[in-house]
Amino acid sequence: MKRCPDCLRDYYDQTLLYCLDDGNALVEGPAPTWELTTVIMSEPASGEGSPPLFADDLSETASAVAVLPFANLSRDENSEYFSDGLAEELLSVLSRIKGLRVVARTSAFFFKGKQVGVEEIGRSLRVGSVLEGSVRMAGNRVRITVRLVDVERGYNLWSETYDRTMEDIFTIQDDIARSVVEQIRTKLLGEKLGSEYSEEIAEEIGRAVKGRAADVEAHRLMMVGRHLLERGNRADVKTAMEYFRRALEIDPNYALCWAELGRAHQVESGQLWNSFDDGYDQAEILSKKALELEPDLAEGHAVLGYVYQMRGFDFVEAERCFKRALELAPKNSYVLRRMGILVRDLGRFDEALHYFSRAVGIDPLSPSNWWQTGFAHFFADELTKAESAFRRALELGPQAVFVHAFLALVLLRQGRVEQALIEAHLEPDGKYWRPWALAIIHHAAGRDGESKVELSKLDPDQTPFQIAEVHSMRGETDDAFEWLERTIDRCDPARIHTRESPFLRPLHSDPRWGQLLKRIGFPDRGTTLQMNDTQHAIGTIMTLRPTHSPKNKHYHR
Repeated sequence: MKRCPDCLRDYYDQTLLYCLDDGNALVEGPAPTWELTTVIMSEPASGEGSPPLFADDLSETASAVAVLPFANLSRDENSEYFSDGLAEELLSVLSRIKGLRVVARTSAFFFKGKQVGVEEIGRSLRVGSVLEGSVRMAGNRVRITVRLVDVERGYNLWSETYDRTMEDIFTIQDDIARSVVEQIRTKLLGEKLGSEYSEEIAEEIGRAVKGRAADVEAHRLMMVGRHLLERGNRADVKTAMEYFRRALEIDPNYALCWAELGRAHQVESGQLWNSFDDGYDQAEILSKKALELEPDLAEGHAVLGYVYQMRGFDFVEAERCFKRALELAPKNSYVLRRMGILVRDLGRFDEALHYFSRAVGIDPLSPSNWWQTGFAHFFADELTKAESAFRRALELGPQAVFVHAFLALVLLRQGRVEQALIEAHLEPDGKYWRPWALAIIHHAAGRDGESKVELSKLDPDQTPFQIAEVHSMRGETDDAFEWLERTIDRCDPARIHTRESPFLRPLHSDPRWGQLLKRIGFPDRGTTLQMNDTQHAIGTIMTLRPTHSPKNKHYHR
């Protein structure tokens, strides 16, 4: 039997590969119930030491809560941005409250539109309670109904209905957040709260909403923009930026909106919808504006850290920004993942896996968290764990680009050549990643002609680094170095992977290797740079800012 992992429809025709309802790839056997897997919790194989996948506090589900997308009961379907946005706002606020673990958006919103009970969702996400609700809008009036459900017992811990105007939305949000915290701490954690508790939690919530708008309409426009930005396509990202600008015209002191506009510019440039330099120039200006208005805004530090990392390869400043963001929002899955990528590219694999494990614990149904975990294991030669993590990523996101290609090369390194070939052909990106993987696999299998054909398909303007990796694996050392020199000359951001790429290891014994690393800006292994008394010293890559926009769309994996 096969089953669709999305809609859970069963298929008994073994010849079918994709769901007839939604097109998702079918999986063998009963569909996963979305329980957190124990891919990396098991005992490590010989020589494969790494930290456990999930943080210790994840065994305590009572303090964990999932905020589900609120149902939109309005006649206007366009009001869905508000119902989703309200849930996201509550999720964001609660994630900053000490003592709570809040499941990230990707995992919580995974169940949107699915006929899955609250109890099953709670078990799948390993939380003690689930917050769900509905929103009905009519003109300036809004009715919000919410309930907090005890997952284990299946009954309501608390419920409330608010009939208010839009001007009261901030008060409603804060009241819901306060009630959720109180109910979890008293009824699930068994705490006895004194009379001073209300003031303490009000102060916590006040800190959590820093950077929020002073104007309700500006807040509404920002929520629409964020909703569109999450869709990720070019038209919606452009429209999202317009909404952010309109919000800022109303409230120029809206720090969070400045940071979101900066993030939108990063997305736009990352997809090559705008020049790399222009986009990151704007992201830097906008994130610094956000931090000028609100120095303790985690989102502002995160956007600025990404600017330092991707535009100038300044890992010292990038890590400083991400660390500050984590101090302010320690359960932010995105920042945890960015930190993991940062230290992984410096070869600090144990640290990387620590950050990825925390990100997976908070956002267990995010394909990104799983494939980044897979990369870290792959780079660290922990192939069994890499395979499991990549398969989990594909289970959650069957159409993910480049994951099939990397899984194929994991299988190749395990000696499973024919399986690797089959997996590589499943890679949906036939322009970049599929020929890259097939060129390496065919050469390893002794099919040199086929390898050359696939290599010729790679675009020299967009994939110089990947071409260098193929030449390295083919034993064509001079060609590999020539292409790596091109990545330096063209300021290709992909050169950030040079030192740790498993596919460039055949070059390590060549005398030119050390010189190449110095040209890129890598310090010698073990070199550290003292930052300050509270921040640990790290190795760093320091390079000049690119002088032109890189063309390689697939530079960061």
